[in-house]
Amino acid sequence: MRFFWSWLLLALLPSLAWACAERPGQWQVEIAAFAAADRAQPPPAHPVLFVGSSSIRLWSSLTTDFPGRAVINRGFGGSRIPDATYYADRLVAPYHPRAIVLYAGDNDLAEGCTPEQVRDAFAAFVRRARSLDAGVPIAFIAIKPSMARKRLLPQIRRANALVRKYARARPGISYLDVFTPMLGPDGQPQPEWFGADGLHMNRKGYRLWTGLVRDWLHRTLDGTS
Repeated sequence: MRFFWSWLLLALLPSLAWACAERPGQWQVEIAAFAAADRAQPPPAHPVLFVGSSSIRLWSSLTTDFPGRAVINRGFGGSRIPDATYYADRLVAPYHPRAIVLYAGDNDLAEGCTPEQVRDAFAAFVRRARSLDAGVPIAFIAIKPSMARKRLLPQIRRANALVRKYARARPGISYLDVFTPMLGPDGQPQPEWFGADGLHMNRKGYRLWTGLVRDWLHRTLDGTS
C-alpha cells in the first residue's frame, strides 16, 4: 500500500507542476487583443493596472468605481498567476502603472496547485513586475470564497494566509482581505455576493471589492487613511 501511494504521488507530480507553470502561447489571442485596443485608443498614462483572471475581466465598472483615477483592465478569464507573469512584458511594461491590483489564484487552486505554489507564483509575479517598474506598489486581492469552489475552502484559507505573510514582509506589497467579509457568520461562502454560477460576482460583490481597493489606493498613492 505504501508503494502504491508513493507511485501515485510520483505520477501526479508532473501534472501538478504543469498546472502551476507558465504556459507559453495559451493566451496569445487575448494578449493580442489588448495590444490592438491600445493601438485603437491609447491607454491613459501611468494608470492603476488591474490584472488577473475572470473576476478582473468581468469588472466592467472599473472606470465608474474609481472616479478620478486612471485605471485599465487587463484581466483574461481562466488565467492563473503564472500566466500574468509570463505576459508581464505585454501586460505591465507598456503602461508603467502607478500601482498594480492582481486577482488570481482561484483557478490555480482549482487546477491542482498547492497553496505554497500560489504564494510562490505571486512572489514570481512581484519579481517580474518590479523588474519592469522598480518599486511599483502591488496589491493581491485575496482569493474569494465562492459557492462554486466551496470544496477548496481549506486550500483557499491556506493560500491567502501564505500570501498575507509574504506581503507583510515586503514594502509596497499588500494583501487585500476580501475573503473574510465575504464569509457568513458560519464561516462559509455566501450566495449574496455571486451570480447564478456561484463563481463570478454580482454587483454587490464588486462594491465590496471596490471599497477595499479604493482605501488601499488612497493610502498608497494619496498618503491618506
